[in-house]
Amino acid sequence: MNRPAATRKFGEKREEIVHAASVLINEVGVQATTLAEVARAIGLNATSVTYYFPRKEQLVVAVYDQTLTLMEAMAQEALEQPDPAARLRHFIAAHVALRKRIRAGERGLTTALSEIRTLEPEVQEPLMAHYLRVVDIVRRFFGEWHSNARRALFSARAHILLEAMMWWPVWSLRYSVLDFGRIEERLFDILANGLPSRRGAFEPQELIGNWRTRDADEPGQNEAFLRAATVMINQLGYRGASVNRIAESLNVTKGSFYHHHQAKDDLVLACFQQSYDRLSSAQIAGRDIGTDYWTRLSSVLAELVDLQFFDPTPLLRTTALQALDAEHKADVVTRSNRLARRFAGMLIDGIADGSVRAIDPLVAGQVIMSTVNSAYEARHWAARFDPPGEAIRTYLSAMSEGLLAPSG
Repeated sequence: MNRPAATRKFGEKREEIVHAASVLINEVGVQATTLAEVARAIGLNATSVTYYFPRKEQLVVAVYDQTLTLMEAMAQEALEQPDPAARLRHFIAAHVALRKRIRAGERGLTTALSEIRTLEPEVQEPLMAHYLRVVDIVRRFFGEWHSNARRALFSARAHILLEAMMWWPVWSLRYSVLDFGRIEERLFDILANGLPSRRGAFEPQELIGNWRTRDADEPGQNEAFLRAATVMINQLGYRGASVNRIAESLNVTKGSFYHHHQAKDDLVLACFQQSYDRLSSAQIAGRDIGTDYWTRLSSVLAELVDLQFFDPTPLLRTTALQALDAEHKADVVTRSNRLARRFAGMLIDGIADGSVRAIDPLVAGQVIMSTVNSAYEARHWAARFDPPGEAIRTYLSAMSEGLLAPSG
């Protein structure tokens, strides 16, 4: 007779543990989250937690699976709306409402997914399969596809939309919840309709600078470490990119690594610094060419997406951000916001010269940052295009035309 009550109590306690772990993973990352810390957060001892989750990996999977289940439900609810515009609007509203609930004090509702790639393959694969189910639902927001080209376009749209929603929690901290309704409307407008005043305008110019990896260059050892670490962190996450793996990929010893960097965090920060320096250089090169500001901006975006798709040394993904300590994380986010504001400045000048629509440049700057950042994850998608430039044009159509542009 007591079994239903006992089952309910078990489920409630299990949910409490998952919520506590979610909060810790968001704050300090997977590696620093321990069963003992989770237990301490809810007034249990570590042995009590192992009754529900014998191994930490099982708890981490439960945390991520809960977030993916929530994302899937939000996407499915949006898909049930009558048309692409209503689906997009509903999906954005759901993510803004979720952030409002979190601001109001609800904790453990959702977990940043950036460290899924740090998990062992047998644990990671079902989670990635779950995420791909979410992607497939979002891809269907935009209609049916009857060709590979249309499916590729809808895949890019889904990817960019999901990344924009996952970046939103980071930059939403700069706004009061009293402004969330306005931000929701501006986000919808930017994502739905794109940026230029002439919809579909995309004629990027070639930019000259030193942000590309040159095949003929023979990098010094420190530069080689930065390249190897950037690629490995992008592929495997912070934890997966161990010092041993980075050293082995270069056929050097761990001692060589520590000759250049006191700790792995120093290397991650150096990778962020290098990536942001390259991004900044491309921004300045584009900002200073003699044409309208939408062409300047689209030239910068084309260069940066080209880096992410095809360069041997891409820009570092923000997946590494979560594993940094609070002080260094704040520094990285501050620099990211400065780069976003530079994009916003170019948009303001574009509004002034008539080449950019009257949009919110600060919100658009953050959408641009997430679009460029997430392009690395679309490398396999981009590799299917011939010529390669068509991949860049298709991907950036989200900025030049918007996600709701007719697809032919």
